[in-house]
Amino acid sequence: MIFARFMTIYGHKFKSAFQSEEEIRIAKREWALSLRGFSEQELVTAVNRAKEEFVWMPTVAEFLSLLRKDLQAYGLPGALNAYQEACRYADHPLQHDWSHPAVYFAGRETEWFRLRTEEKYRVFPDFELNYRRLCERVIAGEELDVPLPKGLPDRSSNTLACFINDWGKEHELSDEQAATLLYYLFKPKGSPVRAHFKQISEQRLKEWGLTLSLPEDYR
Repeated sequence: MIFARFMTIYGHKFKSAFQSEEEIRIAKREWALSLRGFSEQELVTAVNRAKEEFVWMPTVAEFLSLLRKDLQAYGLPGALNAYQEACRYADHPLQHDWSHPAVYFAGRETEWFRLRTEEKYRVFPDFELNYRRLCERVIAGEELDVPLPKGLPDRSSNTLACFINDWGKEHELSDEQAATLLYYLFKPKGSPVRAHFKQISEQRLKEWGLTLSLPEDYR
């Protein structure tokens, strides 16, 4: 798809960049390997940007730079930086102020335990795939729900936090799962935003295969 677009955009300039069909074949393979993991929408956006910024067909390095610029426009860090951040805070993900919610959710989907314990060559490809998919959703206009804010009140002195902790233990959930599901309780009772976050929690219950009833309030 990319080379076909480049051929149309750059015409004879594209053809003059290669001496033979064999060179084009080799170049296509290198580009395919270099761009693996990027979504079609990301690639289309980068091609359109290349058309505006480059008189000649860009190199792989220049094209990758365009792709990274697209992420930066949405406040998204590069995949490697996102991975390093996820690994650094995998032991307490709810207490970190994430550079972007997509990094948190990519870490959660990859599994925090894996990020803490597995070698990079094993876990990074899975993290990168999850992160790219989340980036694609963000670029498409989706707003990811920010996880429980940094600075959750101390459970030893806060009634709601204690309730969440006890509720999680009662239903054999991790602290993170309980806090994520009951985040809506921190919003004003009867407000639309509370109803919105509760609806998200109900959807998460289905995704996690849980048949629990979420509390309307806490005591």
